[in-house]
Amino acid sequence: MIPPMIEIDGLHFSYRGLGPIFKAFSLTIKNGAAWSIIGPSGCGKTTLLYLIAGLNRPERGTIRVADVPMERPRPRIGLVLQDHGLLPWATVEENTALGFKIRKFYGPDGTHSPQEPPKGAVAEKALMNHWLSWLGIDHLKGKYPGQLSRGQRQRAAIARTLVLEPDLLLMDEPFSALDAPIREELQRVMNRFHRETKLTSVTVTHDIEEAVVLGEKILVLSDTVNTAPTIIDNPHAGDPELRKSEKFIHQCDHLRSLLENRHKKEDA
Repeated sequence: MIPPMIEIDGLHFSYRGLGPIFKAFSLTIKNGAAWSIIGPSGCGKTTLLYLIAGLNRPERGTIRVADVPMERPRPRIGLVLQDHGLLPWATVEENTALGFKIRKFYGPDGTHSPQEPPKGAVAEKALMNHWLSWLGIDHLKGKYPGQLSRGQRQRAAIARTLVLEPDLLLMDEPFSALDAPIREELQRVMNRFHRETKLTSVTVTHDIEEAVVLGEKILVLSDTVNTAPTIIDNPHAGDPELRKSEKFIHQCDHLRSLLENRHKKEDA
């Protein structure tokens, strides 16, 4: 039996001097699933993502990824942030190769990089060419970030992550700074990516439509303490024609109503 990709059990977490964000919070994410996390500002969306990534530590409770307790950042997790974080003095190709260089520096220690032996230069080049081409930016290999559009920079950041062959992809509002047409194009790219790879993914977003487009399951967080998770089934995520359908409008309205009603109850 394949274990879940993510198991959160009895999570407690708060920032110093503030009330708890999560209390006795438990959640299971199956292998190969695509999830969205949505909720008001300050509700703990990014905090939860960083807890899963091992960048934050729970006060109590456990988080397991691929059946291993998370005690520090894990080298097989891919993390894509809103700020693409490309090195401005490096070309697209050099930025894409950055992870390989870091892994060679540490060696296969199982802590900073996977225990498998490093890939050879030919295999690394093939992986970079594959993902740069798949993301439609292979013709920009020699360009610097300052010469790219925002959408192209974010594609380069995604390529830098995917060449390392993660088993879990975490994305923190990766398209929020982009104009609507570019944002929707990259959402379609990630839908296609999930259909082809079945890689487990979790995307934090503040955008209702994006949550519906990307997440087969949608986790709705509260800006008060989060205890029992609210999970919305969203089986039509990834359908190329979803935005044109009545079920898309219905699901967006349902999610919007849920968020608005929860906000009213918390203000009461």
